[in-house]
Amino acid sequence: MKLPELKIGTKIAKVPIVQGGMAIRLSTARLAAAVANEGGIGLIAASGMSHEELRYEIRLARSLTSGIIGINIMVAARDFAGVVKTAIKEGIDLIVAGAGFSRDMFGYGKESGTPIVPIVSSVKLAKISERLGATAIVVEGKEAGGHLGTSTSVRELIPGIRAAVKIPVIAAGGVLSGQDIVDFIKMGANGVQMGSRFAASAESNAAPALKEYYLKSKPEDIVVIHSPVGLPGRAVRTPFSARVMEGPVPPKVCDACLKACKHNFCIIRALTRAQQGDVETGLVFTGEYMPRIKKILSVHEIFSQLKREAAAAQ
Repeated sequence: MKLPELKIGTKIAKVPIVQGGMAIRLSTARLAAAVANEGGIGLIAASGMSHEELRYEIRLARSLTSGIIGINIMVAARDFAGVVKTAIKEGIDLIVAGAGFSRDMFGYGKESGTPIVPIVSSVKLAKISERLGATAIVVEGKEAGGHLGTSTSVRELIPGIRAAVKIPVIAAGGVLSGQDIVDFIKMGANGVQMGSRFAASAESNAAPALKEYYLKSKPEDIVVIHSPVGLPGRAVRTPFSARVMEGPVPPKVCDACLKACKHNFCIIRALTRAQQGDVETGLVFTGEYMPRIKKILSVHEIFSQLKREAAAAQ
């Protein structure tokens, strides 16, 4: 199959692939721009960034590509509204928001004409999103990495949600191959979002030690922990995540990064440690199928492979 274009508002991606926004700082300007240059949609992970850092990353991405650049932000972040407004002022192409749901963000998007794309995991929330003014939705299943809103496979979610809304539907969770993309398009999805494959890319801002850790992971290493955000989160078993699964690891210092925090550990610091290569005391979020990835590839190589696989798909 020749992959179709993905239209979100007035923006048209030549390839229907959205690169997942992976925090903290795995998805920065370099990765987002590389994806946009291949015809996909690149996302900067804004969670944990100051307004100044976010402005810098958006401007850097703009200097590296003329393609589509968005941000991904956790609704659970204390500074969610400020981050969204900062990105909009910088002329960001779209806002993808997950780990919670905000009605206010649709108003911000309407004022500026910026597409708002919530991450949902149910027919009910998909319908509410469309009614409130979502330009598109990301439908995320249990296979996704990071915070999870469901225990249902994305392949089970897509048909019902596709039948319930008219706006573009983007499938997320466990998408690794061109065959996967073709499967979802045949189900009625307009595109896919991919995180794990781009986390393990040359342009990912993950430290080399973290990328190597991804490649060493085995299916039995993939676990689900309870996040301070109040949602389950899919991660690779590390000494730190194993401790978290046994009981709380209360933070000695609190950065007050969340609107509401369970305080069972500090998520922003744990994710930062992992991003910097500390896989012993860091939290390594990942998708369910990360163990299937055996090689670090450039974004260009990933897109070339996906297109070949899609062309050969049944």
